[in-house]
Amino acid sequence: MDKQKTLQTSFTLHGKGLHTGLDIDITFLPAPAGTGRIIRRVDLEGSPEIPALSEYVKGTERGTVLIKGAASVSTIEHAMAALYAKGIENCIIEVNAPEFPILDGSAKAYIDAINEVGIVEQEQAAEPYIVKQRHEVISEDGKSRIILLPDSHFGIDVHVSFDSPVLDNQFASLERLQDFDTEIASSRTFVFVREVEMLLQHNLIKGGDLDNALVIYDEPMSQEKLDSICDLVGVPHKKDLSLGYINNAPILFPNEPARHKLLDVLGDLALIGRPIRGRIIAFCPGHKINNEMGAKIRKDIKLNEAQAPLYDPNQTPLLDVNRIRELLPHRYPFLMVDKIIEIGSDYIVGVKSVSGNEPFFQGHFPTEPVMPGVLQIEAMAQVGGLLVLNTIDDPENYSTYFMKIDNVKFRQKVVPGDTLVFKLRLLTEVRRGVANMRGLAFVGEKLVCEAEFMAQVVKNK
Repeated sequence: MDKQKTLQTSFTLHGKGLHTGLDIDITFLPAPAGTGRIIRRVDLEGSPEIPALSEYVKGTERGTVLIKGAASVSTIEHAMAALYAKGIENCIIEVNAPEFPILDGSAKAYIDAINEVGIVEQEQAAEPYIVKQRHEVISEDGKSRIILLPDSHFGIDVHVSFDSPVLDNQFASLERLQDFDTEIASSRTFVFVREVEMLLQHNLIKGGDLDNALVIYDEPMSQEKLDSICDLVGVPHKKDLSLGYINNAPILFPNEPARHKLLDVLGDLALIGRPIRGRIIAFCPGHKINNEMGAKIRKDIKLNEAQAPLYDPNQTPLLDVNRIRELLPHRYPFLMVDKIIEIGSDYIVGVKSVSGNEPFFQGHFPTEPVMPGVLQIEAMAQVGGLLVLNTIDDPENYSTYFMKIDNVKFRQKVVPGDTLVFKLRLLTEVRRGVANMRGLAFVGEKLVCEAEFMAQVVKNK
């Protein structure tokens, strides 16, 4: 499992707001592991904070808007996409306005600044959201759709289609987040000339110009109308225009709008608060449907403390039963760990296959065999013991003794034929030989029991 990351040091950018037209300063600061991405409105009394999470999305018109209490912030998607692509889970973002600056209309300035200050890997593991089944969100009119599919790594495909002779059907994809810097980050937001007047009437794009957005002229209009729109935006009049892009700088890619839509999808789905392991396929995406998918994932995360670990029975275990016997003193019929499939600095994943021949089924119960809850906890504790032993140099010379077990809950019966997958994580660093852990046990995707443990490592005599 990858480690969480934060910035090596802080950086500040300055620019104007796309919709407010305000001059804005935004500062990105390092944050401890487990903090998440937090936005701080330093221009408001008390500097209120808004977690960059889907449950705080309250608006999606021409950008994503977060609101908590009386504080709001918008146009966050480009910065969120940059942080997501660089794997930065923990960051404090201080901004002195109700929106992020538009800069050049892309994520490039954020990426350049992050690369300049550097990234620090932290001790805590980054918990991914693993897509294990198909998820789909469809807009009410059926024109937009986002699909999440299981995959062994991250990938995203975006298809866009507009009723426009200049911008009709385009496609963009990203197979590796490492390619975001060169393939996606510099792709700019876009707007149609025919939309400008309406957007201004809705109190939007006050800070828009020909340098921070692709402007698409795809519908002939009179010179008088064009001059009026240029005056509204505050740009020089354009004469004898041909259909196409009318920016001061040329487009960077033939499919730059589709690449920017991909950037927006990443920025909006970053609000689930976890890296995604799976494939995203988006058809005609927009902030509304992006955030509907984000809210669906976020609800799943909140309902389940943790996803069941991926278990591939064909995978070679990190510790097989023979190695486990060398580390644990337990023997038949009390050795209840078959293999260890993952070990990190602060977590471990172990497996116990529950056979119909387990000796305890003779009495518990003869006509309805159920694995005793106390033995589920014992198996979990043995996996936890292996995690603690993994923190010392010569584990064969030590044993783990449990001092306290708290907050035990049993949620579902465990019966013959089930495969228990245990995931335990250290709650604190091991100090003076004492470890605190939280354990979860799964059968398939269902959480069957949970508990917290305190254990002590003692050297064998």
